[in-house]
Amino acid sequence: MTIPLTSSLVAQTVAIDDPRQLLPFADQTSPLLWVRKGYGLVGLGEALRLEFSGPDRFTRAAAAWRDVCAAAVVTDEVRRPGTGLVAFGTFAFDDESAATSVLIVPRTIIGRYPDASFITRVSLGDGAEDVDPVTTAYGPEYRIQLTPGVQSREGYLDSAERAIARIQAGGLSKVVLARDLAGHLPAEADRRRVLHDLALGYPDCWTYAVDGFIGSSPETLVRVDRGAVSARVLAGTISRGPDAESDHDQAVALMTSAKDQGEHQFAVQSVLTALQAHSPQLRRSEAPFTLKLPNLWHLATDIDGRLSDGSSSLDLMDGLHPTAAVAGTPTRDAVALIRELEPFDRGRYAGPVGWVDASGDGEWAVALRCAQIAPDGDITAYAGCGIVADSDAATELIETKMKFRPIVEAFG
Repeated sequence: MTIPLTSSLVAQTVAIDDPRQLLPFADQTSPLLWVRKGYGLVGLGEALRLEFSGPDRFTRAAAAWRDVCAAAVVTDEVRRPGTGLVAFGTFAFDDESAATSVLIVPRTIIGRYPDASFITRVSLGDGAEDVDPVTTAYGPEYRIQLTPGVQSREGYLDSAERAIARIQAGGLSKVVLARDLAGHLPAEADRRRVLHDLALGYPDCWTYAVDGFIGSSPETLVRVDRGAVSARVLAGTISRGPDAESDHDQAVALMTSAKDQGEHQFAVQSVLTALQAHSPQLRRSEAPFTLKLPNLWHLATDIDGRLSDGSSSLDLMDGLHPTAAVAGTPTRDAVALIRELEPFDRGRYAGPVGWVDASGDGEWAVALRCAQIAPDGDITAYAGCGIVADSDAATELIETKMKFRPIVEAFG
């Protein structure tokens, strides 16, 4: 539900014994989840929903969240990032998207860190009694086949070739093009099964679920922790090899690829430019490194610094999104070309997803390896690739198949 910003929330956080697992606490049909390596947050119920759209969605979300937190009464015995009042969020990729961007404050949050666990209860002053969260067994197994959606394989090849030609003609250096897959989830299906498979298969990624939007992303858009700011930029991809020797060769090929290195530097520079206004003394990895995932190698660069202006994680997203890793370079031209060549609304794909607490600390990932599940059970999954002047359309199509693998296997 949505309540006025003048309504005050009351949040209380206390320490608890280690719950061991978070996902079994989640709701079967509307899970709220943020986990990595078994640690993170799970939300139950909905105390507050704030909705935004349009080009100012990030600034309005940041302002609205400050108002909510200023009016709230918070008691926090644990005092860690993610304790006290917390909202889960997911934001649309495009300023013109029809998809709603949301911040959701659960009624109950259970958090788990390596050295502390806690529960936060949020009261609305509505007289509703707290209900102790309990774990429930997963529902029956199911298999869902995802098939080409609005964009066919042939259509993607045509769009990629047109993008390559546009880049070679000048005007922009890179554009990220996506395609979609579709399916349908039965009403009684336990959505936690998909999240379980994603979290188990990709433990080093952020596995998330917010407002029917689920996935497992390897890319940290931004993390704010008591004034420290960090990001992990991923751009440049190659498949894993079938054995140790060929896998090593694949990693070397990625590291020495001029095309992938160039694509990566576009993405790194876009993040550095966005953060420098808030953190003048940023540090970055001396050189990109290869990040190993179960199905892919990525080129990665870590960036970190200290915030100089007190910005919250929500404030930073207005400048950070979209990075060159998910849009292209220059950003405005790349987004315009995406609108021209992609025959669908990306929705929340490649937008920020994560959480923010009352101090502005938070963790936000780029929403990749993802799918949106509509209220009627319709599924739309997305995957995309960075296209530059020397890209090959057929190779880019194969890369989208590799990137679809986590979500396709989790459903089927």
